[in-house]
Amino acid sequence: MVLKLRKALYELKQAPRAWNVKLNGSLMKLGLKKCVTEPAIYTRGEGLSKLVLGVYVDDLIVSGGDPKATDVFKKQMTSEFEMSDLGRLSYYLGIEVEQKEDHITMDPGTKLDANKQGERADATRYRRIIICLRYLLHTRPDLSFSVGLVSRFMEKLTAKHYNAVKRIIRYVKGTVNYRSS
Repeated sequence: MVLKLRKALYELKQAPRAWNVKLNGSLMKLGLKKCVTEPAIYTRGEGLSKLVLGVYVDDLIVSGGDPKATDVFKKQMTSEFEMSDLGRLSYYLGIEVEQKEDHITMDPGTKLDANKQGERADATRYRRIIICLRYLLHTRPDLSFSVGLVSRFMEKLTAKHYNAVKRIIRYVKGTVNYRSS
């Protein structure tokens, strides 16, 4: 017996693609345009009324210069999908985000510098991990900034530097597990 599904179900191979096609169609219908160089970014409008949308699977980050335009978009999406507004961004994809009046910082607790007083870490192991991460950059450009940052501390590194590398590895592991399911 063969059954034909009317819509994709979770945990089927087709579900992520079906979701992406549906979301993309809905965003286009609402007047958003997909970025040519980054397919996970959509935009609508100009100047202060410009809306920028970042998509990661079923998580959306909405940003814009006009709070009213952002609210209008949220209402449009709520009428299209069952969703909830979690408020200001504070944590996303394993990254802590701190928003100030004039700037945004990510992972504000992590400050890497040439700390000569900290507890020393195994430099050989650290270098091996950095080499592996730099190789991974060929297929994972999302790691460029963080791997570039930890690569600066190959000499006289401390446990703080090593912990930052472990955080990157946890991020990679989490996204690989998510992508493979």
